[in-house]
Amino acid sequence: MIRTFKESDLSAVMKIWLDTNIKTHNFISKEYWLNNYDTVKDMLPEAEIYVYEDSDTNIINGFIGLTDNYIAGIFVKDTFQSKGIGKLLLDFAKSIKSELSLNVYQANIRAVHFYQREQFQIQFEDIDDNTNKKEFIMVWRK
Repeated sequence: MIRTFKESDLSAVMKIWLDTNIKTHNFISKEYWLNNYDTVKDMLPEAEIYVYEDSDTNIINGFIGLTDNYIAGIFVKDTFQSKGIGKLLLDFAKSIKSELSLNVYQANIRAVHFYQREQFQIQFEDIDDNTNKKEFIMVWRK
């Protein structure tokens, strides 16, 4: 089930954030994610966060972070990826927003294809100032 983030979810959500970023973005040093952990942990409760919680175990297996119409990220535990959780989280965001945008690293081909499959259009290319990696800015409209 998808529900609103609670303060008590923070450690589980941050573990998913860190593990997923390190594995998915292997073209960026692990230290980058470790160095940004505390900043994200402080900022995360300020964002609009929805978690996917297994209704049988009450374990959080994924989450989506939104800032207005911007998707800060969709993160799903490694062992639960490709099981539809990311799509459920994205569909939930689409149900409450009329437009969504995001930045995605070009090297994260799996994510780029996922968003294209979900009707996001590439608007332009950019360079992430923090990592100097190429990224796409993508937009979806109802």
